[in-house]
Amino acid sequence: MADKLFIFDTTLRDGEQVPGCQLNSIEKIEVAKALEGLGVDVIEAGFPVSSPGDFNSVIEISKAVTWPTICALTRAVEKDIDVAAEALQYAKRKRIHTGIGTSDYHIRHKFNSTREEILQRAIACVKYAKRYTEDVEFYAEDAGRTENEYLARVVEAVIKAGATVVNIPDTTGYCLPQQYGAKIGFLRENVKGIQNAVLSTHCHNDLGMATANTIQGVLNGARQVEVTINGIGERAGNTSLEEVAMIFKSHRETGIETNINSRKIYGISRMVSSLMNMPIQPNKAIVGRNAFAHSSGIHQDGVLKNRESYEIIDPKDVGIDDNAILLTARSGRAALKHRLQLLGVELEQGILDKVYEEFLKLADRKKDINDDDVLMLVGKDRTARQRIKLEYLQVTSGVGLKPMAGICLNIAGERFEAAASGNGPVDAAIKAIKSIIHRNMTIQEFLIQAIDKGSDDMGKVHMQVEYENNLYYGFAANTDIIAASAEAFIDAINKFVK
Repeated sequence: MADKLFIFDTTLRDGEQVPGCQLNSIEKIEVAKALEGLGVDVIEAGFPVSSPGDFNSVIEISKAVTWPTICALTRAVEKDIDVAAEALQYAKRKRIHTGIGTSDYHIRHKFNSTREEILQRAIACVKYAKRYTEDVEFYAEDAGRTENEYLARVVEAVIKAGATVVNIPDTTGYCLPQQYGAKIGFLRENVKGIQNAVLSTHCHNDLGMATANTIQGVLNGARQVEVTINGIGERAGNTSLEEVAMIFKSHRETGIETNINSRKIYGISRMVSSLMNMPIQPNKAIVGRNAFAHSSGIHQDGVLKNRESYEIIDPKDVGIDDNAILLTARSGRAALKHRLQLLGVELEQGILDKVYEEFLKLADRKKDINDDDVLMLVGKDRTARQRIKLEYLQVTSGVGLKPMAGICLNIAGERFEAAASGNGPVDAAIKAIKSIIHRNMTIQEFLIQAIDKGSDDMGKVHMQVEYENNLYYGFAANTDIIAASAEAFIDAINKFVK
Protein backbone atom coordinates (compact mmCIF):
# COMPACT_ATOMS: atom_id res chain seq x y z
CA MET A 1 0.00 0.00 0.00
CA ALA A 2 1.37 3.44 -0.99
CA ASP A 3 2.44 5.84 1.74
CA LYS A 4 1.31 9.45 1.14
CA LEU A 5 3.96 12.19 1.33
CA PHE A 6 2.57 15.71 1.75
CA ILE A 7 4.26 18.42 -0.33
CA PHE A 8 4.50 21.76 1.46
CA ASP A 9 5.69 24.43 -0.97
CA THR A 10 7.35 27.54 0.47
CA THR A 11 8.42 29.18 -2.81
CA LEU A 12 6.24 32.19 -2.00
CA ARG A 13 7.65 32.58 1.52
CA ASP A 14 11.15 31.16 2.01
CA GLY A 15 11.90 31.25 -1.72
CA GLU A 16 10.87 34.88 -2.00
CA GLN A 17 13.33 35.90 0.71
CA VAL A 18 16.11 35.84 -1.89
CA PRO A 19 17.24 39.45 -2.51
CA GLY A 20 15.81 40.80 -5.75
CA CYS A 21 13.22 38.04 -6.15
CA GLN A 22 10.19 39.71 -4.60
CA LEU A 23 6.88 39.28 -6.41
CA ASN A 24 3.81 41.48 -6.39
CA SER A 25 0.40 40.07 -5.39
CA ILE A 26 -0.67 39.37 -9.00
CA GLU A 27 2.49 37.40 -9.68
CA LYS A 28 2.12 35.48 -6.39
CA ILE A 29 -1.42 34.49 -7.33
CA GLU A 30 -0.15 33.30 -10.72
CA VAL A 31 2.46 31.08 -9.00
CA ALA A 32 -0.05 29.87 -6.39
CA LYS A 33 -2.50 28.75 -9.08
CA ALA A 34 0.32 26.94 -10.88
CA LEU A 35 1.29 25.23 -7.62
CA GLU A 36 -2.33 24.12 -7.20
CA GLY A 37 -2.26 22.68 -10.72
CA LEU A 38 1.03 20.97 -9.94
CA GLY A 39 -0.62 19.18 -7.02
CA VAL A 40 1.06 20.58 -3.91
CA ASP A 41 -0.80 19.91 -0.66
CA VAL A 42 0.18 23.05 1.27
CA ILE A 43 1.16 26.50 0.00
CA GLU A 44 3.03 28.71 2.48
CA ALA A 45 1.76 32.04 1.18
CA GLY A 46 3.79 34.44 3.30
CA PHE A 47 4.68 35.96 6.67
CA PRO A 48 1.70 38.32 7.15
CA VAL A 49 3.01 40.45 10.01
CA SER A 50 6.25 41.23 8.15
CA SER A 51 4.72 43.70 5.67
CA PRO A 52 1.41 44.94 4.26
CA GLY A 53 2.39 43.32 0.96
CA ASP A 54 2.76 39.88 2.55
CA PHE A 55 -0.50 40.33 4.45
CA ASN A 56 -2.39 41.23 1.28
CA SER A 57 -0.78 38.40 -0.68
CA VAL A 58 -1.95 35.80 1.85
CA ILE A 59 -5.48 37.21 1.63
CA GLU A 60 -5.55 37.19 -2.18
CA ILE A 61 -3.96 33.74 -2.52
CA SER A 62 -6.52 32.41 -0.02
CA LYS A 63 -9.29 33.69 -2.29
CA ALA A 64 -7.70 32.43 -5.52
CA VAL A 65 -6.77 28.87 -4.53
CA THR A 66 -9.32 26.13 -3.92
CA TRP A 67 -8.06 22.85 -2.54
CA PRO A 68 -4.49 23.21 -1.14
CA THR A 69 -4.09 24.27 2.48
CA ILE A 70 -2.94 27.89 2.73
CA CYS A 71 -0.32 28.41 5.42
CA ALA A 72 0.92 31.62 7.06
CA LEU A 73 4.17 31.89 9.01
CA THR A 74 4.51 33.55 12.42
CA ARG A 75 6.94 33.86 15.28
CA ALA A 76 5.95 32.68 18.76
CA VAL A 77 4.33 36.06 19.29
CA GLU A 78 0.60 36.59 19.86
CA LYS A 79 0.39 39.62 17.54
CA ASP A 80 2.00 37.61 14.71
CA ILE A 81 -0.59 34.88 15.19
CA ASP A 82 -3.48 37.37 15.32
CA VAL A 83 -2.36 38.95 12.04
CA ALA A 84 -1.84 35.55 10.38
CA ALA A 85 -5.34 34.46 11.38
CA GLU A 86 -6.81 37.64 9.91
CA ALA A 87 -4.90 37.15 6.65
CA LEU A 88 -6.16 33.55 6.40
CA GLN A 89 -9.81 34.48 6.88
CA TYR A 90 -10.76 33.58 3.28
CA ALA A 91 -8.79 30.31 3.06
CA LYS A 92 -10.88 27.20 2.42
CA ARG A 93 -8.25 25.20 4.33
CA LYS A 94 -5.91 27.17 6.58
CA ARG A 95 -2.87 26.51 8.72
CA ILE A 96 -0.88 28.70 11.09
CA HIS A 97 2.84 27.89 11.11
CA THR A 98 4.35 29.12 14.37
CA GLY A 99 7.47 28.29 16.33
CA ILE A 100 10.72 29.27 17.96
CA GLY A 101 14.44 28.43 17.91
CA THR A 102 15.38 25.40 19.99
CA SER A 103 19.16 25.07 19.59
CA ASP A 104 21.45 26.40 22.31
CA TYR A 105 22.79 28.85 19.71
CA HIS A 106 19.33 30.40 19.47
CA ILE A 107 18.33 30.01 23.13
CA ARG A 108 21.46 31.65 24.53
CA HIS A 109 22.46 34.14 21.85
CA LYS A 110 19.26 35.02 19.99
CA PHE A 111 16.78 34.94 22.87
CA ASN A 112 19.09 35.27 25.91
CA SER A 113 16.83 32.67 27.49
CA THR A 114 16.80 29.16 28.96
CA ARG A 115 15.60 25.81 27.70
CA GLU A 116 12.66 25.80 30.13
CA GLU A 117 11.51 29.28 29.09
CA ILE A 118 11.68 28.35 25.40
CA LEU A 119 9.71 25.16 26.10
CA GLN A 120 6.94 27.19 27.75
CA ARG A 121 6.90 29.72 24.88
CA ALA A 122 6.59 26.86 22.39
CA ILE A 123 3.59 25.42 24.25
CA ALA A 124 1.98 28.85 24.58
CA CYS A 125 2.25 29.78 20.89
CA VAL A 126 0.66 26.50 19.78
CA LYS A 127 -2.21 26.87 22.27
CA TYR A 128 -2.77 30.44 21.16
CA ALA A 129 -2.81 29.50 17.44
CA LYS A 130 -5.32 26.70 18.18
CA ARG A 131 -7.84 29.42 19.07
CA TYR A 132 -8.00 30.26 15.37
CA THR A 133 -7.61 26.92 13.58
CA GLU A 134 -7.32 23.22 14.30
CA ASP A 135 -4.43 22.91 11.84
CA VAL A 136 -1.35 24.29 13.59
CA GLU A 137 2.21 23.53 12.55
CA PHE A 138 5.09 24.13 14.98
CA TYR A 139 8.64 24.73 13.77
CA ALA A 140 11.67 24.08 16.00
CA GLU A 141 14.06 26.50 14.31
CA ASP A 142 17.64 25.21 14.05
CA ALA A 143 16.46 21.72 15.01
CA GLY A 144 19.39 20.40 13.00
CA ARG A 145 21.77 21.67 15.72
CA THR A 146 19.40 21.00 18.64
CA GLU A 147 20.34 18.22 21.08
CA ASN A 148 18.00 15.31 20.39
CA GLU A 149 16.74 14.70 23.94
CA TYR A 150 15.71 18.34 24.39
CA LEU A 151 14.18 18.46 20.90
CA ALA A 152 12.10 15.39 21.80
CA ARG A 153 10.81 17.18 24.93
CA VAL A 154 9.76 20.20 22.85
CA VAL A 155 8.10 18.07 20.16
CA GLU A 156 6.19 16.02 22.74
CA ALA A 157 5.01 19.18 24.52
CA VAL A 158 3.76 20.96 21.39
CA ILE A 159 1.91 17.85 20.17
CA LYS A 160 0.23 17.64 23.57
CA ALA A 161 -0.64 21.35 23.18
CA GLY A 162 -2.36 20.60 19.87
CA ALA A 163 0.20 20.82 17.04
CA THR A 164 -0.92 18.74 14.07
CA VAL A 165 2.38 19.05 12.18
CA VAL A 166 5.87 19.45 13.67
CA ASN A 167 8.58 20.88 11.43
CA ILE A 168 12.19 19.82 12.10
CA PRO A 169 14.24 22.40 10.15
CA ASP A 170 17.92 22.01 9.36
CA THR A 171 17.98 25.81 9.28
CA THR A 172 21.69 26.18 8.62
CA GLY A 173 22.09 23.17 6.32
CA TYR A 174 24.53 21.68 8.84
CA CYS A 175 23.43 18.05 9.19
CA LEU A 176 24.85 15.09 7.35
CA PRO A 177 22.11 12.93 5.77
CA GLN A 178 22.55 10.10 8.27
CA GLN A 179 22.48 12.58 11.17
CA TYR A 180 19.28 14.20 9.98
CA GLY A 181 17.62 10.87 9.27
CA ALA A 182 18.65 9.60 12.70
CA LYS A 183 17.15 12.73 14.29
CA ILE A 184 13.77 12.05 12.67
CA GLY A 185 14.05 8.39 13.67
CA PHE A 186 14.88 9.37 17.27
CA LEU A 187 11.75 11.50 17.49
CA ARG A 188 9.60 8.74 16.01
CA GLU A 189 10.88 6.31 18.66
CA ASN A 190 11.04 8.57 21.73
CA VAL A 191 8.18 11.10 21.56
CA LYS A 192 4.99 10.06 23.32
CA GLY A 193 1.99 10.86 21.11
CA ILE A 194 4.09 11.16 17.94
CA GLN A 195 1.34 9.30 16.05
CA ASN A 196 -0.92 12.34 16.58
CA ALA A 197 1.17 14.64 14.38
CA VAL A 198 2.95 14.63 11.04
CA LEU A 199 6.72 15.15 11.14
CA SER A 200 7.97 17.57 8.49
CA THR A 201 11.39 18.22 6.97
CA HIS A 202 12.68 21.69 6.07
CA CYS A 203 16.26 21.48 4.83
CA HIS A 204 18.63 24.15 3.55
CA ASN A 205 21.40 23.63 1.03
CA ASP A 206 24.38 25.39 2.62
CA LEU A 207 26.53 22.27 2.27
CA GLY A 208 24.72 20.93 -0.79
CA MET A 209 22.82 18.26 1.17
CA ALA A 210 19.26 19.63 1.35
CA THR A 211 17.70 16.99 -0.90
CA ALA A 212 19.74 14.13 0.58
CA ASN A 213 18.74 15.19 4.11
CA THR A 214 15.09 15.49 3.10
CA ILE A 215 15.06 12.01 1.58
CA GLN A 216 16.68 10.53 4.70
CA GLY A 217 14.10 12.33 6.83
CA VAL A 218 11.26 10.76 4.82
CA LEU A 219 12.83 7.29 4.89
CA ASN A 220 13.00 7.62 8.68
CA GLY A 221 9.37 8.59 9.13
CA ALA A 222 8.74 12.21 8.10
CA ARG A 223 5.60 12.49 5.97
CA GLN A 224 5.71 16.14 4.93
CA VAL A 225 8.53 17.86 3.02
CA GLU A 226 8.98 21.65 2.84
CA VAL A 227 10.40 22.51 -0.56
CA THR A 228 10.66 25.23 -3.21
CA ILE A 229 10.51 25.29 -7.00
CA ASN A 230 14.07 25.17 -8.41
CA GLY A 231 15.39 24.96 -4.83
CA ILE A 232 15.34 28.74 -4.44
CA GLY A 233 15.65 30.23 -0.98
CA GLU A 234 17.87 32.14 1.38
CA ARG A 235 21.63 31.74 1.04
CA ALA A 236 22.28 28.49 -0.89
CA GLY A 237 18.57 27.69 -1.14
CA ASN A 238 16.09 25.06 0.01
CA THR A 239 15.27 21.51 -0.98
CA SER A 240 14.04 21.36 -4.59
CA LEU A 241 10.44 20.23 -5.01
CA GLU A 242 11.19 18.72 -8.41
CA GLU A 243 14.08 16.65 -7.06
CA VAL A 244 12.09 15.13 -4.21
CA ALA A 245 9.07 14.42 -6.42
CA MET A 246 11.13 12.68 -9.11
CA ILE A 247 13.28 10.74 -6.63
CA PHE A 248 10.21 9.04 -5.19
CA LYS A 249 8.64 8.62 -8.63
CA SER A 250 11.85 6.92 -9.79
CA HIS A 251 12.20 4.76 -6.65
CA ARG A 252 8.85 3.01 -6.45
CA GLU A 253 10.35 0.51 -4.01
CA THR A 254 10.11 3.07 -1.22
CA GLY A 255 6.32 2.95 -1.38
CA ILE A 256 6.23 6.75 -1.07
CA GLU A 257 3.86 8.65 -3.37
CA THR A 258 2.98 12.32 -3.85
CA ASN A 259 0.13 14.20 -5.54
CA ILE A 260 2.57 15.97 -7.88
CA ASN A 261 1.66 15.99 -11.58
CA SER A 262 5.25 15.69 -12.76
CA ARG A 263 4.40 16.72 -16.34
CA LYS A 264 3.83 20.26 -15.05
CA ILE A 265 7.24 20.55 -13.40
CA TYR A 266 9.08 22.08 -16.36
CA GLY A 267 6.43 24.74 -16.95
CA ILE A 268 6.27 25.98 -13.36
CA SER A 269 10.07 25.83 -13.09
CA ARG A 270 10.42 28.22 -16.04
CA MET A 271 7.59 30.43 -14.75
CA VAL A 272 9.22 30.88 -11.32
CA SER A 273 12.62 31.46 -12.90
CA SER A 274 11.17 34.17 -15.13
CA LEU A 275 8.98 35.92 -12.54
CA MET A 276 11.70 35.93 -9.88
CA ASN A 277 14.51 36.72 -12.33
CA MET A 278 16.43 33.70 -11.00
CA PRO A 279 18.36 31.88 -13.77
CA ILE A 280 18.41 28.09 -13.57
CA GLN A 281 21.92 26.69 -13.67
CA PRO A 282 22.34 24.55 -16.82
CA ASN A 283 23.32 21.42 -14.87
CA LYS A 284 20.46 21.72 -12.34
CA ALA A 285 18.90 18.31 -11.74
CA ILE A 286 15.54 17.69 -13.45
CA VAL A 287 14.98 21.21 -14.86
CA GLY A 288 18.40 22.48 -16.04
CA ARG A 289 18.75 22.83 -19.80
CA ASN A 290 21.52 20.20 -19.78
CA ALA A 291 19.62 17.76 -17.55
CA PHE A 292 18.71 15.60 -20.58
CA ALA A 293 21.53 16.65 -22.93
CA HIS A 294 24.15 14.16 -24.07
CA SER A 295 27.40 15.33 -25.64
CA SER A 296 29.60 12.28 -25.14
CA GLY A 297 29.66 10.07 -28.22
CA ILE A 298 29.35 6.93 -26.09
CA HIS A 299 26.34 8.39 -24.25
CA GLN A 300 24.70 9.55 -27.48
CA ASP A 301 25.07 6.11 -29.02
CA GLY A 302 23.61 4.47 -25.93
CA VAL A 303 20.62 6.83 -25.73
CA LEU A 304 19.85 6.39 -29.43
CA LYS A 305 19.80 2.62 -28.98
CA ASN A 306 17.82 2.71 -25.74
CA ARG A 307 16.95 5.88 -23.81
CA GLU A 308 17.23 4.08 -20.47
CA SER A 309 20.92 3.40 -21.10
CA TYR A 310 21.72 6.87 -19.75
CA GLU A 311 18.35 8.39 -18.73
CA ILE A 312 16.48 7.25 -15.63
CA ILE A 313 13.72 9.82 -16.28
CA ASP A 314 11.77 10.26 -19.51
CA PRO A 315 11.94 14.01 -20.30
CA LYS A 316 8.21 13.89 -21.10
CA ASP A 317 7.54 12.90 -17.48
CA VAL A 318 8.65 16.35 -16.33
CA GLY A 319 6.96 18.24 -19.14
CA ILE A 320 9.80 18.47 -21.66
CA ASP A 321 8.23 17.45 -24.96
CA ASP A 322 10.70 16.65 -27.73
CA ASN A 323 7.86 17.12 -30.21
CA ALA A 324 6.74 20.50 -28.91
CA ILE A 325 5.49 23.01 -31.49
CA LEU A 326 8.43 25.15 -32.57
CA LEU A 327 7.90 28.90 -32.52
CA THR A 328 9.12 30.97 -35.46
CA ALA A 329 8.21 34.26 -37.16
CA ARG A 330 5.50 32.33 -39.03
CA SER A 331 3.80 31.05 -35.86
CA GLY A 332 0.35 32.40 -35.10
CA ARG A 333 -1.29 33.53 -31.88
CA ALA A 334 -2.68 30.03 -31.30
CA ALA A 335 0.81 28.50 -31.23
CA LEU A 336 2.06 31.18 -28.86
CA LYS A 337 -0.98 30.79 -26.61
CA HIS A 338 -0.50 27.00 -26.59
CA ARG A 339 3.15 27.34 -25.58
CA LEU A 340 2.29 29.80 -22.81
CA GLN A 341 -0.36 27.43 -21.48
CA LEU A 342 2.20 24.60 -21.34
CA LEU A 343 4.36 26.97 -19.27
CA GLY A 344 1.46 27.65 -16.93
CA VAL A 345 0.73 31.19 -18.19
CA GLU A 346 -2.81 32.27 -19.05
CA LEU A 347 -3.19 35.70 -20.68
CA GLU A 348 -6.25 37.76 -21.49
CA GLN A 349 -6.74 38.34 -25.22
CA GLY A 350 -5.66 41.99 -25.11
CA ILE A 351 -2.41 41.20 -23.29
CA LEU A 352 -1.80 38.19 -25.54
CA ASP A 353 -2.08 40.47 -28.58
CA LYS A 354 0.57 42.81 -27.16
CA VAL A 355 2.90 39.92 -26.31
CA TYR A 356 2.36 38.50 -29.81
CA GLU A 357 3.47 41.78 -31.38
CA GLU A 358 6.68 41.68 -29.33
CA PHE A 359 7.08 37.99 -30.21
CA LEU A 360 7.04 38.78 -33.95
CA LYS A 361 9.68 41.49 -33.48
CA LEU A 362 11.91 39.06 -31.59
CA ALA A 363 11.30 36.25 -34.09
CA ASP A 364 12.54 38.52 -36.90
CA ARG A 365 15.83 38.93 -35.03
CA LYS A 366 16.22 35.41 -33.67
CA LYS A 367 15.73 32.16 -35.60
CA ASP A 368 14.56 29.88 -32.78
CA ILE A 369 12.32 31.08 -29.97
CA ASN A 370 12.64 29.00 -26.80
CA ASP A 371 10.56 28.87 -23.63
CA ASP A 372 12.73 31.36 -21.78
CA ASP A 373 12.35 33.84 -24.64
CA VAL A 374 8.56 33.51 -24.45
CA LEU A 375 8.52 34.07 -20.69
CA MET A 376 10.76 37.11 -21.10
CA LEU A 377 8.20 38.61 -23.47
CA VAL A 378 5.47 38.09 -20.88
CA GLY A 379 7.68 39.74 -18.26
CA LYS A 380 8.37 42.64 -20.62
CA ASP A 381 4.64 43.29 -20.85
CA ARG A 382 4.49 43.45 -17.05
CA THR A 383 7.05 46.27 -16.99
CA ALA A 384 5.30 48.27 -19.71
CA ARG A 385 3.51 50.39 -17.11
CA GLN A 386 6.69 51.56 -15.38
CA ARG A 387 7.05 55.31 -14.82
CA ILE A 388 10.42 55.51 -16.58
CA LYS A 389 10.78 53.80 -19.96
CA LEU A 390 13.56 53.59 -22.51
CA GLU A 391 12.37 55.08 -25.81
CA TYR A 392 15.58 54.72 -27.79
CA LEU A 393 19.27 54.03 -27.37
CA GLN A 394 21.95 54.68 -29.98
CA VAL A 395 25.55 53.66 -29.37
CA THR A 396 28.75 54.13 -31.36
CA SER A 397 31.71 51.97 -30.42
CA GLY A 398 34.61 50.18 -32.00
CA VAL A 399 38.39 49.85 -32.20
CA GLY A 400 39.94 53.30 -32.08
CA LEU A 401 36.60 55.00 -31.33
CA LYS A 402 35.51 56.56 -28.06
CA PRO A 403 32.26 54.84 -27.00
CA MET A 404 29.31 57.24 -27.12
CA ALA A 405 25.65 56.70 -26.20
CA GLY A 406 22.61 58.80 -27.04
CA ILE A 407 19.49 58.01 -25.07
CA CYS A 408 15.87 59.07 -24.73
CA LEU A 409 13.81 58.33 -21.62
CA ASN A 410 10.06 58.70 -21.29
CA ILE A 411 9.33 59.77 -17.71
CA ALA A 412 5.61 59.88 -16.93
CA GLY A 413 4.87 60.86 -20.53
CA GLU A 414 7.62 63.49 -20.87
CA ARG A 415 10.67 62.83 -23.08
CA PHE A 416 14.24 63.53 -21.96
CA GLU A 417 17.33 63.13 -24.15
CA ALA A 418 21.02 62.95 -23.21
CA ALA A 419 24.39 61.76 -24.54
CA ALA A 420 27.54 60.59 -22.76
CA SER A 421 30.87 58.89 -23.38
CA GLY A 422 32.29 56.06 -21.31
CA ASN A 423 34.87 53.32 -20.95
CA GLY A 424 32.64 51.09 -23.07
CA PRO A 425 29.19 51.17 -24.68
CA VAL A 426 27.43 49.95 -21.51
CA ASP A 427 29.25 52.50 -19.35
CA ALA A 428 28.33 55.25 -21.82
CA ALA A 429 24.66 54.24 -21.76
CA ILE A 430 24.58 54.15 -17.95
CA LYS A 431 26.21 57.59 -17.72
CA ALA A 432 23.67 59.00 -20.17
CA ILE A 433 20.83 57.67 -18.00
CA LYS A 434 22.45 59.13 -14.87
CA SER A 435 22.66 62.53 -16.54
CA ILE A 436 18.84 62.49 -16.81
CA ILE A 437 18.07 60.84 -13.46
CA HIS A 438 19.90 63.12 -11.06
CA ARG A 439 20.38 60.67 -8.18
CA ASN A 440 23.50 59.45 -6.41
CA MET A 441 23.25 55.75 -7.27
CA THR A 442 25.94 53.10 -7.58
CA ILE A 443 25.91 49.75 -9.40
CA GLN A 444 27.00 47.10 -6.89
CA GLU A 445 26.49 44.00 -9.02
CA PHE A 446 26.22 43.47 -12.77
CA LEU A 447 25.59 40.02 -14.24
CA ILE A 448 25.12 39.12 -17.91
CA GLN A 449 23.84 35.68 -18.84
CA ALA A 450 22.89 34.10 -22.16
CA ILE A 451 19.61 32.19 -22.07
CA ASP A 452 20.75 29.55 -24.54
CA LYS A 453 23.54 29.61 -27.10
CA GLY A 454 24.45 31.46 -30.25
CA SER A 455 25.26 35.01 -31.28
CA ASP A 456 21.58 35.82 -31.88
CA ASP A 457 20.57 34.69 -28.40
CA MET A 458 18.60 36.69 -25.87
CA GLY A 459 20.86 38.02 -23.12
CA LYS A 460 19.66 38.50 -19.55
CA VAL A 461 21.09 41.21 -17.31
CA HIS A 462 20.75 41.30 -13.53
CA MET A 463 21.78 44.50 -11.79
CA GLN A 464 22.02 45.54 -8.14
CA VAL A 465 21.88 49.29 -7.59
CA GLU A 466 22.57 51.06 -4.28
CA TYR A 467 20.65 54.25 -3.51
CA GLU A 468 20.55 55.95 -0.09
CA ASN A 469 22.00 52.82 1.57
CA ASN A 470 19.29 50.56 0.13
CA LEU A 471 19.71 47.93 -2.58
CA TYR A 472 17.37 47.72 -5.56
CA TYR A 473 17.37 44.97 -8.17
CA GLY A 474 16.89 45.44 -11.89
CA PHE A 475 16.41 42.88 -14.61
CA ALA A 476 16.03 42.94 -18.40
CA ALA A 477 16.40 40.68 -21.42
CA ASN A 478 17.17 41.65 -25.00
CA THR A 479 19.07 40.34 -28.01
CA ASP A 480 21.06 43.60 -27.70
CA ILE A 481 23.09 43.24 -24.51
CA ILE A 482 23.78 46.99 -24.29
CA ALA A 483 20.05 47.70 -24.45
CA ALA A 484 19.41 44.96 -21.86
CA SER A 485 21.96 46.60 -19.54
CA ALA A 486 20.32 50.01 -19.89
CA GLU A 487 16.85 48.49 -19.36
CA ALA A 488 18.01 46.61 -16.25
CA PHE A 489 19.42 49.84 -14.80
CA ILE A 490 16.13 51.62 -15.54
CA ASP A 491 14.19 48.72 -13.99
CA ALA A 492 16.10 49.19 -10.73
CA ILE A 493 15.63 52.97 -10.83
CA ASN A 494 11.85 52.54 -11.23
CA LYS A 495 11.79 50.88 -7.80
CA PHE A 496 12.96 53.98 -5.96
CA VAL A 497 12.00 56.90 -8.21
CA LYS A 498 8.29 57.51 -7.81
